[in-house]
Amino acid sequence: MNDLLGLVDWSRAQFALTAMYHWLFVPLTIGLSVIVAVMETLYVRTGQERWKSITKFWMTLFGINFACGVATGIILEFEFGTNWSNYSWFVGDIFGAPLAIEGLFAFFMEATFVAVMFFGWNRVSKRFHLAATWLTALGVSLSALWILVANAWMQNPVGMEFDAVQMRNVMDNFWEVAFNSVAMNKFFHAVFSGWCLAGVFVIGVSSWLLWRKSNVEAAKSSMLVGAWIGFAGIVLTLATGHGSAQEVARVQPMKLAAMEGLYNGSVGQDLVGVGVLNHSKELGDKQDALAFSIDIPYGLSILIDGRTDTFVPGIEDLINGVSIDAKGDTVRTMSYAEKIASGKKAQEALLAFDTARKAGDETAMNEAQTILKENFANFGYGYFKDASQAVPPVALTFYSFRVMVMAGGYLLLLFVVILFVSYRKIKFLEKSWLHWVGIISIPVVWVCSQAGWIVAEVGRQPWVIQDLMPTTAAISDIPASSVQLTFWLFATIFTLLLVAEISIMLRYIGRTSKTDIETSKH
Repeated sequence: MNDLLGLVDWSRAQFALTAMYHWLFVPLTIGLSVIVAVMETLYVRTGQERWKSITKFWMTLFGINFACGVATGIILEFEFGTNWSNYSWFVGDIFGAPLAIEGLFAFFMEATFVAVMFFGWNRVSKRFHLAATWLTALGVSLSALWILVANAWMQNPVGMEFDAVQMRNVMDNFWEVAFNSVAMNKFFHAVFSGWCLAGVFVIGVSSWLLWRKSNVEAAKSSMLVGAWIGFAGIVLTLATGHGSAQEVARVQPMKLAAMEGLYNGSVGQDLVGVGVLNHSKELGDKQDALAFSIDIPYGLSILIDGRTDTFVPGIEDLINGVSIDAKGDTVRTMSYAEKIASGKKAQEALLAFDTARKAGDETAMNEAQTILKENFANFGYGYFKDASQAVPPVALTFYSFRVMVMAGGYLLLLFVVILFVSYRKIKFLEKSWLHWVGIISIPVVWVCSQAGWIVAEVGRQPWVIQDLMPTTAAISDIPASSVQLTFWLFATIFTLLLVAEISIMLRYIGRTSKTDIETSKH
């Protein structure tokens, strides 16, 4: 058992490592592609060569980041086969479809138009080049869409049925998978957060140029475009975040409870604005879950349902079988103990079906399949010994959510300030302290982005597929030592890749600071 847990932990750690490194590059790629397209649109509309030079400057930074994102993304897809082969077998027919479509967009649409975007200057017309730039931005977002469709399906498995003969799930409704409501919210939330991140990146780099008193006009123009895209991004991120919270309440109420450190819910549940968990709190005891908190009255109930009288279940409520339905009404559902019993019954029925199939006993097969269908919704719970194993890491989820929200509030304020001083022609843009605020905001936005990803993925633990497959059942039968070796190997390679990317970017920005962007050829 210790070997199994060690393999699970190392496999999770390796996937988390590669996913978080990949997520350093993805949102910047999404956002910068749009910013570059907007800048080139200004060039085509105005005919001013300065906008062409500014576009080329940011396009180069986009290209550096784009290459790193591709390199890290390929490793992630390989890990499904190497580290998570049981998962790949169990749902490969479903999960593989959006990944295949993403590959088509990435290697055909993106690759084609990226080539035109970088090498088509003076070889194709202005409008054709502009179209290629916008299609690159569209292709980047569509690639993200299909990855997020696959991820959202893991959070809310729909559009499938279990084939007992193959002992795997098969897709029976592609459109239900593709237009999963969780996927739609997740996609727009991720894309708009990418706009926000790229907006901050442009503001930060522009602030550095202003601090160096280099390319002042180009920096101010870039900062204004970045601020508008970033402002639109953060506002839309907040709106889609609200939608995501409602989806979480509907399909992953345990994640929502962990996000709030909520053990026992109530009607008109408050939202924790700032809080500190009571780390001695355990399931079933009478201690308060929070050692300190500043709450927003009725906030959580309003967040998920728009009403002050909605009941929001906590961790212990869910374990005991008290939840809410799609209409926001309190309902009695199966307790986790009952779900565990149901899951074990489903697994036993599957084994009975397989035995009967091999013996050619159709009557026994039909009986087993009936029991399996009745209990399959709780299949994954059959792997647990007790309900506590189905509770996500509360502390990490709780604090990551608060970091994300507070950083998001700071970023909204940053965009408002930058836009205000830009249009009022206040000399604050010449103040070194404001430049440093812009520069320091770059790591802040990445912390915000990573915290959001942690909430989404850690908050759904221990599930790889919600209610159907926990991480302990999804891994490959390989030595834990092999995973440890590749973990440190990937950690070293990705860190070197990140250092190289930052070094190349800084060198390029530094070289640009010694020239005139508006007259230089990139």
